[in-house]
Amino acid sequence: MTVVIGIPASAEHETRSPIVGDVVKKLAGLGARVLVQRGATDAAFATPASLGDVDWVDTSAEVIAGSDVIWTIGNLSAADQAALRPGQVLMGLLTPYASVEHATALAEKGVTAFAMELLPRISRAQSMDILSSQGSASGYQCVLIAAARAPKFFPMLTYAAGTIRPSRALVIGAGVAGLQAIATAKRLGAMVQGYDVRPETREQVESLGAKFVDTGVSAAGEGGYARELTAEEIDKQRAALAKAVAEADVLITTAAVPGKKAPVIVTRAMVEAMKPGSVVVDMAAEGGGNVEGTVAGKDVLVGGARVVGPVNLPGRMPVHTSEMFSKNLLNFTTPMITDGELTIDWTDEVIAGTALTHGGRVVHAGVAKVLGLPDPTPAPAAPAASAPAPTTDSAEGKEA
Repeated sequence: MTVVIGIPASAEHETRSPIVGDVVKKLAGLGARVLVQRGATDAAFATPASLGDVDWVDTSAEVIAGSDVIWTIGNLSAADQAALRPGQVLMGLLTPYASVEHATALAEKGVTAFAMELLPRISRAQSMDILSSQGSASGYQCVLIAAARAPKFFPMLTYAAGTIRPSRALVIGAGVAGLQAIATAKRLGAMVQGYDVRPETREQVESLGAKFVDTGVSAAGEGGYARELTAEEIDKQRAALAKAVAEADVLITTAAVPGKKAPVIVTRAMVEAMKPGSVVVDMAAEGGGNVEGTVAGKDVLVGGARVVGPVNLPGRMPVHTSEMFSKNLLNFTTPMITDGELTIDWTDEVIAGTALTHGGRVVHAGVAKVLGLPDPTPAPAAPAASAPAPTTDSAEGKEA
């Protein structure tokens, strides 16, 4: 039976779409069909004409009922989650560490849920890495936000009466988002410094033309992420960073630790020591913030500096971030589809490592540990049996 991939509408604030026209064509080549809720892709400018050969329905309930696999950006509404059936597959950004209730609710529905935040950080999975693709867009947007609010030019500027010195930008966190922020700030002409607790990032920062700030603190963790710092390491880090922060006209922070609240790296006192008119953009605002005083979704003044707490940064450029998101999901899903049918290979470390729930339980050991749930290892060996879905070729048909 042909596998049906469903696209329900996302939350009102979400502008991205998990499906684009190029991906529809590739799914068709695999023998899959796509079922889309009308209006679900409008904010991303993915029109019926651009999506092509998909089936359309009016409500998310119809999408859930008619699909074997659900692609989503963010968690489903309570009503949609309640409508999921055992054996159905859910994949996308699912905030796996959010709460015990959230994870166990999916498990109790008998859903096989793949949280793309859990994707193993290995070379073979790079083309599926939604966090990296969306993080790159976030880093880019952080610099544009800073440049728009800064009372100074970013580049050096020569004019008839003299020369304007370039702004100084400091980027904390040299993951995908931080490196993109460094590269974008350099393109705009700023003098850029970069910092990360992982010493192996020095070469990457310097390759972009930025100066690396060395605090003497090393916190390389597993899977390419930084580990959580000790209290002593935090004090040492802050003392070393204080001078660089005070000298910066623009500060951008991008640090995150999986399953944890965003680490507070920059204190209020450090921000208050910045020059009047300085701009701070805290990319980690939604996770609690890297900067003391950050308020998600707002601009606030701390001393003479403006601290910006942006939310849903990838949603500011939904055309390209939807394309990236959709292609990441396609690359993750493709190995599961054979001759139009869904077949999940639980021996594949990428698939098994991304699974949040399966067979009525939370199966990701890292999530279970953070949430205080029983250790799920060993992972289940049997594939999910997808519940049959009704055809969508009749009642609602295809939108012209």
